[in-house]
Amino acid sequence: MIQILVRFLVGGAVVSAFTIIGDLSKPKSFAGLFGAAPSVALATLGLTIATEGASYAANESRSMMAVAIALACCVSWVMMRVALAGSIAG
Repeated sequence: MIQILVRFLVGGAVVSAFTIIGDLSKPKSFAGLFGAAPSVALATLGLTIATEGASYAANESRSMMAVAIALACCVSWVMMRVALAGSIAG
């Protein structure tokens, strides 16, 4: 129960901070990106350090970075295909 409360408080505070950063940035499409993902990752890593230790959390953070890179590659590949299909159709 205490972990859920900590996750709620840390996640809410970080979401608020990243939402302010997203609102201050020029393209408003970044607001959602800055809103959710970093707060969930930070809250999870904080709880993992508290319960499992720093070495386990370091392994999880490396996994998070690898998944973020893979997601960026997949999204850019899909965006290139959509742009190509749109330009051919146009």
